[in-house]
Amino acid sequence: MSDSKSDARHAARLGAVQALYQMEIAGGGAEEVAREFAEHRFGELPVPPDGEFFVSVVNGVPDHQVEIDRAIAASLTEKWKLERVDSILRAILRCAVFELVARRDVPAKVVIDEYVAVAGAFFGGDEPGFVNGALDTIARRKRAKEFGLPVPEGELDF
Repeated sequence: MSDSKSDARHAARLGAVQALYQMEIAGGGAEEVAREFAEHRFGELPVPPDGEFFVSVVNGVPDHQVEIDRAIAASLTEKWKLERVDSILRAILRCAVFELVARRDVPAKVVIDEYVAVAGAFFGGDEPGFVNGALDTIARRKRAKEFGLPVPEGELDF
């Protein structure tokens, strides 16, 4: 059963993915794009997004970009480079990994489930499974304790 807070966060995640996609494709800074979305696009969504959560993700991804991209690249096979991943999938993964790295208030399994659902909203093929696999790998490394695993050497797990 969904509640208004989780629905608002889901809407914020959908918006954040779209905002990051726009930042990558058209340029523009996080604050500028976040403001544009809040002023012009939030009204188009069926559920009002959690604006604070949205801004935290949109601003947080660029702030943690190096760590986020390294984590994603490490979860891909040798044949796949981050640049080869579809730009919307990249935005989905970046938002999710930001939450795994910097939003410890959100359980890892919730992050994975939410972004698999976001991927399903954009894609009808294998992409949600790809997102699930990549995020599961990253979460088990970045949030090992939540999975009852030892913290990998060189990783911080709070």
